[in-house]
Amino acid sequence: MGENRREDFSKAPTPRKPVLELLWFFAIAACIKLLLVPSYHSTDFEVHRHWLALTHSLPLSQWYFDDTSQWTLDYPPFFAYFERFLSIFANIVDPQIVHLQKGLDYDTDTVIYFQRITVIVSDLCLLYGVYRLTKNLDPIKRKLIWVLVIWSPALVIVDHLHFQYNGFLLGMLLISLSYMEEGRDLMGGFFFAVLLCFKHLFAVAAPVYFVYLLRHYCRGGFVRGFGRLTIMGSVVVAVFAAAYGPFIYHGQIQQVIRRMFPFGRGLCHAYWAPNFWVFYILLDKGLSILLRKLGFSIKIPTASFTSGLVGDSSPFSVLPQVTPLTTFVVVLLALSPCLIKAFKDPQPRKITRWVAYAYACGFLFGWHVHEKASLHFVIPLAVAAVQSLEDARHYLLLSIVSCYSLFPLLFEAQEYPIKVLLLLLHSSLMWLGFSAQFDKRESVKQTGSKSKRHVQTKRSMTATGETFRIRFVEKVYLVGLLVVEIWAQFLHPFILGGKFPFVPLMLISTYCSLGVMYSWIWQLRWILKPPTY
Repeated sequence: MGENRREDFSKAPTPRKPVLELLWFFAIAACIKLLLVPSYHSTDFEVHRHWLALTHSLPLSQWYFDDTSQWTLDYPPFFAYFERFLSIFANIVDPQIVHLQKGLDYDTDTVIYFQRITVIVSDLCLLYGVYRLTKNLDPIKRKLIWVLVIWSPALVIVDHLHFQYNGFLLGMLLISLSYMEEGRDLMGGFFFAVLLCFKHLFAVAAPVYFVYLLRHYCRGGFVRGFGRLTIMGSVVVAVFAAAYGPFIYHGQIQQVIRRMFPFGRGLCHAYWAPNFWVFYILLDKGLSILLRKLGFSIKIPTASFTSGLVGDSSPFSVLPQVTPLTTFVVVLLALSPCLIKAFKDPQPRKITRWVAYAYACGFLFGWHVHEKASLHFVIPLAVAAVQSLEDARHYLLLSIVSCYSLFPLLFEAQEYPIKVLLLLLHSSLMWLGFSAQFDKRESVKQTGSKSKRHVQTKRSMTATGETFRIRFVEKVYLVGLLVVEIWAQFLHPFILGGKFPFVPLMLISTYCSLGVMYSWIWQLRWILKPPTY
């Protein structure tokens, strides 16, 4: 009998290695992305194609001065080097892709397939980041995070339809966070510095990194702490020197900074990212209408909120003008509770949440925020979503709101079924995944000398006796989201025709802003009083 048992045990299938399983997740996602290659792409597609041509055709000293196209280079140098690297292969595939003049608005199948595939391949960086962050988790949690990140519909919409390289950049962020969670602060700081030299908008989390590393890495007395501070500072300086050194040598650093920070673009981006300033704008509009009806002389501004080119003119009729400095101060104030917590009690296991909160603050209160920036906190929070039932509920709502807020990016009719199906599929997978993670089934009954295991099938419960479900308020909000979409997509065009075309977009942004504000408040509450798991 014992031998048979040993023989059966030896024949049991060995579990797959996490790396192979993760590659399967990536392969499935890649197949779907390849099917979407012929779909709509935004002007960002031509932006990146032109950057390929610019970095390939011109010497480095002219990269940030060239104005052959309106899509001038405005990313940090590491991303320019990345484009230069890709241009080597683009030139092999089709030389016209990298031709500065003949390549303008070039969008044949060759360039479309080449650029789409570069985004898919660059997602391997995201894959590695997810692997590092989840390799020590139990299999259910690990696979659930893979579903939330690798199969993120928001990433598919932004990168593989609209067109950008956010997955590649977020991969570097996750790599940095994985080292930080392991207590390897020097490597975490190194990768974050590299990330900033790829895309400077990730700098919103820099205060969190600075305070955390100062207190966690540079601890141990004055001498040891100063030594470590010197090492960390040297690493960061070396990274920035590698990025900006050539441009400093050519005396172009001011031009590079000017291109990277075009503050004249105005408070709001053209698609109205769902953040706090939406309410500020609507309040100003409401007050101006009310005061005009009461007989006050209110000047109607000529500047537009959604042009993205507001410049120095104030688009507000009643309320004070919002400047970049104002938004910077507001972001720092919103960040202050997190910075205080990081200073008092720097714990590696909390760093991912703190960084995600920082990006939520930047999204809500920052200057000229793009709706795509919600990925900066939604993707890292996927790692936290598996920690508790409350985290899962919060993430379910936040992920749906974030993805839905991106719908206006794909405004053509043929892409409508794609974005709806992506969101519905993602929502279903989240629900099934969180249910599998948190619903613990009861087992346990003994009769006489025999013990039998009875599985409860009618109701699955967590350890606290509560099933995974969203609250009444969250259900009402999600129903409201459906109502907003029905009005914006079907009823408004049918009832009002071509009148007030800005209303659907404004309605979507305003309603999604409520959901993002709710998420920010939830994260702030966690920062102030983190639960014990």
